[in-house]
Amino acid sequence: MAEMADFEASTPRRRRLGRELRRLRETTDMTGEEAARRLSWSAAKLSRIETARTLPSEDDITALLNLYGVDGVVLGEILKIRKDATQKGWWEKHGAALDQGFVAYMGLEAEAREMRNWEPHVVPGLLQTEDYARALLGNVIQPINQIPPVWLHSRVEARMQRQQRLLYTEEPLTLLAIFDEAVLRRMVGDPAVMRRQLQHMDDISEKENVELRIITQSTQLPMTTGPFVHFKFPDVTDIVCLEDLTGTRFIEDPEAVFVYERAFDYLMKVALSEPTSRRFIRDTMAYWQA
Repeated sequence: MAEMADFEASTPRRRRLGRELRRLRETTDMTGEEAARRLSWSAAKLSRIETARTLPSEDDITALLNLYGVDGVVLGEILKIRKDATQKGWWEKHGAALDQGFVAYMGLEAEAREMRNWEPHVVPGLLQTEDYARALLGNVIQPINQIPPVWLHSRVEARMQRQQRLLYTEEPLTLLAIFDEAVLRRMVGDPAVMRRQLQHMDDISEKENVELRIITQSTQLPMTTGPFVHFKFPDVTDIVCLEDLTGTRFIEDPEAVFVYERAFDYLMKVALSEPTSRRFIRDTMAYWQA
């Protein structure tokens, strides 16, 4: 598998900035090595700027664009992109309670056009009710990755805000979620929590921007990979997110991302149709009746 990305400096906005700087250099037919030499920079510095590993200063951008012979209007536009890349998201007020990888994950969600989520174990985060999220974080995750109780509250609050900001806006995120039937039958909390969770999934599945698909236990095991999220963006390349007990990891390599894209497409083929999945969720509610 491709090497995981150092993601602190590779948000979509930073990648957009790096891409624009590279495009402007290429219009001059200047190589990266030549541009760096003429600015008395190392080639590595310019490479890291163009690949979004380093956020350039305003002076760095001005020096580059002067070298490329770009006018003041374009310089202003590029500096605006840089300013956008430094803006903090609403979720950063929860920063102390969230690990660094998840902060990066929320930044991706905020800019994604489409999110494709395979989840074989639990209800995907953007579909969880508050009770389910609290039980999951407090009873399942807390015994292993212990955090202060106040952080637990903050994480649940952030999860609920994510849903409102991403799925219930005028231009919402498109969410395609596939999950195993076991997710509907694996108790998190108590039966009442599960009934409300399934009812919420039934309700939200009616939204045009949300598609829920189920792979039943009678279906031959489609693949052995764990959960993953494939983010699609309007004007930068896709990213895949993997999460395990030690944290959140990201894949940017196009060939590796394409493997996950094909995997999700295959899961879509073997999953129940959207209407049948919705009926399946409704039928499973009876399993949790008191």
